[in-house]
This record gives sequence, C-alpha cells and structure tokens, in this order.
Amino acid sequence: MPLKDIQKQVDEWVSQYKIGYFKPHEILARLTEETGELAREINHLYGPKKKKSTESSKEMADEMADIIFTITCLANSKKIDLDKAFKRVMDKCYSRDSARWEKK
Repeated sequence: MPLKDIQKQVDEWVSQYKIGYFKPHEILARLTEETGELAREINHLYGPKKKKSTESSKEMADEMADIIFTITCLANSKKIDLDKAFKRVMDKCYSRDSARWEKK
C-alpha cells in the first residue's frame, strides 16, 4: 500500500472526530510511548528481560503498526507527503551509502 493511501486512510479516520490531530508535541509523546512498547517487546523476545507470567503477549508487528499510525498522524498534521519524504531517504541510501557495507 503506498504511503499516500495510508495517509488518506488515517486522515479519514481522524477527520470523523471534532478533536482532529493532536499538537505535534502530543503526537511525539505518543510516538515515544509506542516506541517504548516496541522496545519492551523486543527486550522480552531477544533480551535478558523475560515477561512475567501476568503480562499479556503483544505482537511486534502490532507495535510497529502503532508507530506507523502515529508517524502518519504527525505527517498529516504538518501536511508532509510521506511518499516524497521516503523517496528522498531511499535516494540518499542508494547514493551516499551505496558502498558503505559489504554486499552479498
């Protein structure tokens, strides 16, 4: 799914509510929270800190999707085209970092 479609879907969902998008610093706080939840899952799965028997199981994919949703809210609130921004990042990767690591 192109990022523009994701942005449109998120905007349609947010637009049905009077409150609309939160302020950028509020979205950033939410992003920090969601990133922490992903970090916790990764630590449980691959790190030394295992889950307690009372803790519910979460999926890494769900935590990543929460981050995508939150980033999309921030982009939409600031009228940022994520397709264009992502293309710039990939162009930079292919030019600047083309010889950075050993290839397969």
